[in-house]
Amino acid sequence: MIDKVFPKIHSEGYKFLVIFSFITIILYLLSTFLGLIGLVLTVWCYYFFRDPERISINDDNYLVSPADGLIIKVEESSGPKELNLSEKKFTKVSIFMNVFDCHVNRTPCAGKVSQILYKPGKFVNASLDKASEDNERNYYKITNKNGEDIIVVQIAGLIARRIVCETLENDDLNQGDRIGMIRFGSRADLYFENYKPLVKLEQRAVAGETLIARKV
Repeated sequence: MIDKVFPKIHSEGYKFLVIFSFITIILYLLSTFLGLIGLVLTVWCYYFFRDPERISINDDNYLVSPADGLIIKVEESSGPKELNLSEKKFTKVSIFMNVFDCHVNRTPCAGKVSQILYKPGKFVNASLDKASEDNERNYYKITNKNGEDIIVVQIAGLIARRIVCETLENDDLNQGDRIGMIRFGSRADLYFENYKPLVKLEQRAVAGETLIARKV
């Protein structure tokens, strides 16, 4: 119960909590009303950086969600050209994370991180189509035990200003392991082959737990 009310937070959050708390004290000295606003924002900051434990299915026949948020796309797509996969066809699932969602991202499958590629870019609204090509983003190519490549792309949003990568190339991951986070509103794209989507548009997803696709 205590963990639900006061969840542990990601290490990225501590410096922001200090900043928000300091500003709240200054605002409170100026005005009780402003101080209350600062307190609300500090509480929001704490919950934004929450990093709860998640329980994955640990089944290679399924892909789990890489992010908390709203399913905004389920479509056939070319692979990311940045990874030289534009000639291959994938199923693409996009998940939009608003500023109230948990922003810790997780691997959808067990496997080895065969490639990580960071691309600087713009900060347009992450729910727009062009965000996948224009915004700051980080690509993870994860090769499962069958030799198939599963691609996760962290995409910074309108407010987000930093993508945090917490894994390295050649790391071996278990399904649902943390791979990083994005600060303050963003999106995650998932590309895969040989799996059938199990989600639909406007569905809410939970990182590490929601089943996104099943092996065919």
